[in-house]
Amino acid sequence: MAKKKIVGRREKADFPTLGIMDIDVKIDTGAFTSSIYCSEIKIIDSQLYCKFLDKFHGAFKDQELIFESYSLAKVKSSNGISEERYQIRTSIEFGSKLYEIELTLTDREEMKYPVLIGRKFLKGKFIVDVSKTNKLKQDLKKNE
Repeated sequence: MAKKKIVGRREKADFPTLGIMDIDVKIDTGAFTSSIYCSEIKIIDSQLYCKFLDKFHGAFKDQELIFESYSLAKVKSSNGISEERYQIRTSIEFGSKLYEIELTLTDREEMKYPVLIGRKFLKGKFIVDVSKTNKLKQDLKKNE
């Protein structure tokens, strides 16, 4: 059995295939799915078009991305209301390792963090220490 890594309540992550690097992510054990702020979502000829653009988060660029592979996921928000969201599969560099992750696309403009990491991704790989922040980055520096 692989040893689980400890993560803090907030971490930094890279999404290399999306071109988003060193972005703040909030670890949310209350959320089942992981989500990312996305705007201008549209479907054209069975392809998903969206922009990861947010004036408050410098890692996001005004670049439209196209996904040929996506799905719909039913997500229940913290207020108990269910909604359908588009979901993509991509990679996340979290600490020193690259993982596959499913992200639902949502408008997080009013939120402090553009990315939430939920239980589905964390399960079996990580333990959350809510007294820590950027624990993975600190661990990397110690090992250099």
